[in-house]
Parts: sequence; structure tokens; C-alpha cells
Amino acid sequence: MSLALGFDLLLASALLWSAWRALTTVRLDHAVVVFIVFGLLMALAWARLQAPDIGLAEAAIGAGLSGALLLDAYGALRRREAERKAP
Repeated sequence: MSLALGFDLLLASALLWSAWRALTTVRLDHAVVVFIVFGLLMALAWARLQAPDIGLAEAAIGAGLSGALLLDAYGALRRREAERKAP
């Protein structure tokens, strides 16, 4: 087994693991972080498939922009829950 094939298998298993964890994680903040990790791993997979333009778009939009929006939405949700609990 060559080093490139071993890396590709490791990347594929990390992609599957992170996708599974993002879907099955109970805590919402952990799910958002794992989703961002999934986007970064997907960008690396696109680069390994010799599609660097798609990889850059995935990193910028999939991991960066979507991750930032999800983290902001999670923060707003936490603030709203704190306001409801406050007397």
C-alpha cells in the first residue's frame, strides 16, 4: 500500500466519522464544530481529487461562511434561552 493510498483511506474514514458525528451529536455546539471540521476535510478531499478551485470554495463557503453563520445562530439561541430563564 502506497503512502498516498493510505492517506486517502484515512481521509475517507475521517470524512465518514465527522459526517456521522455531526448528525448524531447530542450537543448543538459540538455538532456545529464537527460540521466545520467536516467542511475542512471535504476541502482537503477536493484538493486530493485535483480540483483546487472547488476545494477553496468548499473551505470558504462550506466551512468558513456556513460555520460562522451556524455559530452566530447558536449564540443567538443561547442568548434567547438565557433571556427566557431570567426573571
